[in-house]
Amino acid sequence: MRFIVYGAGAIGGVLGSRLSQAGQDVVLVARGEHLHRIRRDGLRIEDPETTATLRIPAVASPAEIDWRDGDVVLLAIKTNGTAAALADLVAAAGPDVPVCCVQNGVANERLALRHFGTVYGVCVMMPAGHLEPGVVQAYSVPTTGILDLGRYPSGVDTGATALAARLGTATFVAQPRPDIMRWKYRKLLMNLANSVGALVGTDDDDTAALIDAARAEGEAVLAAAGIDVVSTAEDRQRRGDILHITRFGDTPAGSSTWQSLYRGTGSVEADYLNGEIVLLGRLAGVSTPVNELLRRRSNELARTGGTPGTLRAADLRAALAH
Repeated sequence: MRFIVYGAGAIGGVLGSRLSQAGQDVVLVARGEHLHRIRRDGLRIEDPETTATLRIPAVASPAEIDWRDGDVVLLAIKTNGTAAALADLVAAAGPDVPVCCVQNGVANERLALRHFGTVYGVCVMMPAGHLEPGVVQAYSVPTTGILDLGRYPSGVDTGATALAARLGTATFVAQPRPDIMRWKYRKLLMNLANSVGALVGTDDDDTAALIDAARAEGEAVLAAAGIDVVSTAEDRQRRGDILHITRFGDTPAGSSTWQSLYRGTGSVEADYLNGEIVLLGRLAGVSTPVNELLRRRSNELARTGGTPGTLRAADLRAALAH
């Protein structure tokens, strides 16, 4: 089994690094200055205890890979880039390569299934950062993350079991789950706070109220849409005390949305986090003003090159009243 990690940012870079350190065969697909640094200097992975520089093969496109039997794709890009990535991937690898959606949100798996016959959803609980080219950070040791997975739309097969076993050798906890999307919908509700943390620079009562309101809308929408989701109690029990998170460095990274704004990428995945709730709300006839505001403001800040944490939660809440 060879792992093709498509997207070597915070999640993909840490995932590929840990797999490589465990002796697994890994190829990274990266871009821009990040790719240049990886090729020139190696990929540096930092955690609260150690730093390592790894020489992992890296390419700019799936077309540069000599595809072979046993390859597995770990798709680890933001959802707003998934459609283009899948088109490039199927053109280079063909439709038979298994694709694992190691991504937030719930839209990626359906997009992947249009092109590939074997698709796995992965529920990602991995605190990680990517703030400068050639460097990724893992914030939890000794366990780097929880990566439960299952066949999409449902079920567990030998592939899922084999993938979980491989991940288990590389400082991850991974459990095959036949109902993986129930877990990914719970993660979606958690990720509704990403935009708040990216937009707002303070942690106060207004911030907490905004997050609570966004998640309450999400819960109402999923219930109205008849979408099954694991409970908060199930989720807490699964996570337990597995992850031990320590932030470090001069600029501790926030959520994936915060990191996109910090790096000035020009786009965020809010359309597929808060925007997923907006979409489902419109289909189910449920109003979602909080998530729509967060979706819109996050996109505006990304397009204008704004700095994360420059808005006030009180002002956002006031905007909802008009």
